[in-house]
Amino acid sequence: MSKRVLVTGASGFVAGHVLAELRRHGYTVRGTARKPVGGLDDVVNADLSRDDGWAAAVEGCDYVLHVASPFPAHMPRTEDELIRPAVDGTLRVLRAAANAGVQRVVMTSSLLAVSSGHPNGPVRTEADWALLPRCTPYTRSKTLAELAAWDFAGQSGLDLVTLTPGIVLGPLSTPSVGTSVQVIRRLLNRAVPASPPMGFAVVDVRDLAAAHRLALETPAAGGNRYIVAGEHLWMRDVAAVLAEEFNPRGYRVPTGELPGWFARVVGWFDPSLRAAADHLGRHELVSSEKARRELGWTLRPARETILDTAYSLVELGLAPNPAEKKAAAAARA
Repeated sequence: MSKRVLVTGASGFVAGHVLAELRRHGYTVRGTARKPVGGLDDVVNADLSRDDGWAAAVEGCDYVLHVASPFPAHMPRTEDELIRPAVDGTLRVLRAAANAGVQRVVMTSSLLAVSSGHPNGPVRTEADWALLPRCTPYTRSKTLAELAAWDFAGQSGLDLVTLTPGIVLGPLSTPSVGTSVQVIRRLLNRAVPASPPMGFAVVDVRDLAAAHRLALETPAAGGNRYIVAGEHLWMRDVAAVLAEEFNPRGYRVPTGELPGWFARVVGWFDPSLRAAADHLGRHELVSSEKARRELGWTLRPARETILDTAYSLVELGLAPNPAEKKAAAAARA
């Protein structure tokens, strides 16, 4: 009999790839969502803000992958709008898992919980934690949720693994575009005149899905935290990759860079840039050596990830070719 895995937030970008990864490797998969999920028959309606439904969600499951945690496109009015749901929702899932006697919980945290607030400098590892007084509310929510999870695991004996991915890019399977993929979409659509001085460590969503499975399957992974992210890229580097591939085809990807002070001013009027303030000017140097060594994890080149993301946006009609649009308009005139 195959092992049964619960994946929270099954309708999300990361969770969709996790579900596919698990099915390819013979697992029986159940998801939590507030609406039907394509390709998944076993869906339980469970909301992180309420206790209802979680006992039923974990019943009969061998493992839980707690993936659900939205990245906001806009900053909340108060910190509690992010922090309390993140912490309380995580604890709801872990309590239900512990009560059901699941073998292991793998939780998706964030690289922000490792590196944020620190000055540019040495390579960060799993031993590092964000410096909360210097972080945005979103970063504090992710960090405090992970800390609460480790505290609960220590008190309950729950077998817990946490993954801290960098910015997640990769091919979309639906037209729903999360905040991270908007970076690529906005450059392709020339929605910004130039790149802000923003940098991040990238992970491909397909590699992140594999990391979840490996963390579930590796016996010695229990009680460990793993960084799953690759090389640091500035947004201007991402723009250069896109421009080389797409500008000869009629796109107009901007390759310049905004001054730091101007990017901060623009942030007052552009909520999506304000939401990413933790990344401005920060050189995110991290090591995923532990995941490679202990989980056998690998990741593909960043260029492949960037281009696969872009082509999926094009195929879904989310980044139409401006030259083709212009020609079509002229033909209709």
